[in-house]
Amino acid sequence: MNSLELLYEQKVSGSLIKDLEKFRQKYSLEQSQEYRVSRPAFPFYGREILEMSIAALLQGENLLLCGSKATGKNILAENLAWYFQRPMYNISFHVNTDSSMLIGTDTFEDNEVRLRKGPVYQCAQYGGFGVLDEINMAKNDAVSVLHATLDYRRLIDVPGYDRICLHPAARFIGTMNYGYAGTRELNEALVSRFLVIRMPDLTEETLMLVLGISFPDAKKEALAQFAGLFLDLQTKAANSEISTKAMDLRGLLAALRTVRSGLSPRLAVSMGLTNKCFDGFERELIEDMVMTRIPEAWTPGDIF
Repeated sequence: MNSLELLYEQKVSGSLIKDLEKFRQKYSLEQSQEYRVSRPAFPFYGREILEMSIAALLQGENLLLCGSKATGKNILAENLAWYFQRPMYNISFHVNTDSSMLIGTDTFEDNEVRLRKGPVYQCAQYGGFGVLDEINMAKNDAVSVLHATLDYRRLIDVPGYDRICLHPAARFIGTMNYGYAGTRELNEALVSRFLVIRMPDLTEETLMLVLGISFPDAKKEALAQFAGLFLDLQTKAANSEISTKAMDLRGLLAALRTVRSGLSPRLAVSMGLTNKCFDGFERELIEDMVMTRIPEAWTPGDIF
């Protein structure tokens, strides 16, 4: 399947796909950056979200993807970089991220001081897609770098070096979750530099597609039970009956991989989901939910 076939399958607007093809033809990819363009592990499903994202990026806008846990924010960002055939640079924000980590720092090389370029600098130089992961954990020092980069100026002033203008194909995609430790509200000045997309929760159809792609050799009836368990957890978390700790799609996929290796499904789910809750009462609630979906008598042969 080529990089655009899935867009046609999801009936994404034909005019958007044609403009996307023109974009790819207009902005060639430097050979040194080809290794940064790779097919995502999972396709993103959601026609409206794809159409909004592609339309915004074609017009030179930056995107902010917000939503609850396990809604596919990073998967969407990876798919967009693949569709546009642009190199992707991941910038994960944390409490110690500062401007030097984004732009670059001085380093001593060949008996002279040179700039070791950071991911934002490289994204600007090569026309990449910069994924600003957990942007609501960024400190003021780091955010200040992004203001001139993300607005109409599209430039970066590198102290002691030069001013660089963003490559016309460069785009930035921010992602954020609410309620994580260390996060905070984004100020209006930063939010105004993005078009915002609120990511919908996973549906049974989308989840089954993801599980089917990840485990094509698994029995559909068994995967439906694992999908149902995840959706049960999602509903309980949305109603504030449990935390989102056990609502972990990565953990669910990891659990199924250990089942493929021969581990008991119940033990695998304990490692991947249940044991991520450290409160005893909450863990008991989740264990009861697991019992209704994953019989204790199940063996790997019941799934694969």
